[in-house]
Amino acid sequence: MTQKTQGPFGEAGKARIRRELEDAHDFDPRDPLFGLTREALSGPRLERRAVLRLMAAAGTLTAWHLMPGLGGAGRALAEGKAGGTLTCGWAGVGEIRTLDPAQINQVLQFQVASNVLSGLTHIDAELVAQGDLAEDWTVSEDGREYVFTLREGVTFHNGDPFTADDVVFTYERSKDPEKSIHARVLDNVAGVEKVDGRTVRFTLKAPQASFLTKTLERASGRAMTIVSRGGLEALGESQYGLTPVGTGPFKVVEHQLGQGVVLEKFADYYDPERPKLDRVVIKPILDAEPLAAAMEAGDIQLIGGNPVAPELVDRFISNPDLVVDEVPAPGFQSVWINPWNEHMKVTDFNKPVEELMKEKGFKARLAIAKALDRDMFIRQAQFGRGTPAYGTINPAMAFYFDEALAETSNQAFDAEAAKALLAEAGYPDGEGFPRLRLLATPAQRREAQVVAGILKRNLNIDVEIQTKDFPVLIDDFDTMNWDLVRLGSGGDYDPDDALVDWMQTDSKFNGRRRDKEKYAFGFFSDDEVDALVSEQSRTADPDKRRELVRKANAITSDKVASAFLFHPPDIQVRHKSVDFPAQSRIPGLVDLDRVTVG
Repeated sequence: MTQKTQGPFGEAGKARIRRELEDAHDFDPRDPLFGLTREALSGPRLERRAVLRLMAAAGTLTAWHLMPGLGGAGRALAEGKAGGTLTCGWAGVGEIRTLDPAQINQVLQFQVASNVLSGLTHIDAELVAQGDLAEDWTVSEDGREYVFTLREGVTFHNGDPFTADDVVFTYERSKDPEKSIHARVLDNVAGVEKVDGRTVRFTLKAPQASFLTKTLERASGRAMTIVSRGGLEALGESQYGLTPVGTGPFKVVEHQLGQGVVLEKFADYYDPERPKLDRVVIKPILDAEPLAAAMEAGDIQLIGGNPVAPELVDRFISNPDLVVDEVPAPGFQSVWINPWNEHMKVTDFNKPVEELMKEKGFKARLAIAKALDRDMFIRQAQFGRGTPAYGTINPAMAFYFDEALAETSNQAFDAEAAKALLAEAGYPDGEGFPRLRLLATPAQRREAQVVAGILKRNLNIDVEIQTKDFPVLIDDFDTMNWDLVRLGSGGDYDPDDALVDWMQTDSKFNGRRRDKEKYAFGFFSDDEVDALVSEQSRTADPDKRRELVRKANAITSDKVASAFLFHPPDIQVRHKSVDFPAQSRIPGLVDLDRVTVG
């Protein structure tokens, strides 16, 4: 973690972290309340200790969450002047296709939506679950029933009152996989009922440590980000995706595809002290150099969206007018290999690795994965920032992260072994192997070039890079219209984000719009992984859950569900005139309700 104004922390800080970690994990995993009292789990705001305990019970608490500078502990909130306009550049994207939480499939989209739409809870940078639209809540003794009291007097941007009916409506819409790509997040919810206009009851199938801090959270959860029935009926699904009606601190007043989004202060927001800004202009900027030029010229004052191009980071750090804030980012990045390509074909992953190793298509895809010199890629493409990846489980999930996988995975870098595999597949020294088409966004061109160079050097195969704006690229990815794709995931704080969302046959990103008569599955399908991932989602014992997660992660690595590449950091760049309070600095998000501009 680095920032121009930050330094290292001492032994006292390390001792505090050790004490907090020990306390958080000191509970009986059979306890449905995870060693907490009903009062500790009730609203209107969870204490830090309770949140850390819940994260530990979910297996997502790591030492980096407790590092000074990540949260807002002991740091003052912004005291800047209210009002004015903040102009932001959203990096590496040509258009922001949707802000409908049911359809959001990019971090850069929910970065915007988190400023417009609300949830029952929201997490601050200290990882404390605060009531958002929930004013208070209670929990049953068995941990299966949550009763929420909703804030009184809250209105949507169109003037409609917010009531319990909107919570039930959002649940019914979000649990339908035909309407929401996040429906599986709600699998553990048995039902939601309106008690009265300001009270709703959630009944769970089993106690869930991540319920308050993930399922109901307004940004990362998305399944229960509250939508407006009146807004949907008036606008229709398509227009609602462009100009959603919410109850959040800002309202969308303009959204043109390819032109950006304009937000204005919602005067009737339930907190009269927020937002501070009058207006926020969000401009999609596809390429790195125009983004840098706009930042240096003062045309934009803050960068959100996709990760900042790594070649720009040191340049920004050297600029005295800018602040560069770097914290760990939970996510993974990959080179995806299409199993339906004739030369890399694997029509059935439900075989032992030893059996798969007899197939030419599997040998070819494993050769590509083993030929990827990840350390070289990080040096050349990421300027040394990042951690080599061998699975979807990232280092921010330290409890689950398996450092040994770098040595034990079939994908461990070995250029000579990769050449031998390709030769066994029928392509000695790459001879006869077709030119592959590698899809990447324009912002990833340099990364793609490094990947192509590594594969040429180590396998003597040719890779043609095709850049496409992300919405087009993701359409091709979803329909399996590709050979290779440079794509990854962000905001993965829980194994469900990494495994349920990506590695199961029915995962929301696994070729969900493919021709199912032509392709039996998307990029990967393994019955054992499906079962392991489902079981870990239902397992309350962290140690047992870790065993299941690591086993599933190892299988996806060994069977080359993807050629896993690296785990990136989260880097925010802003002008020094922008007062971005520590309370709002949540990795992966760009919450602007407390931000001011000097």
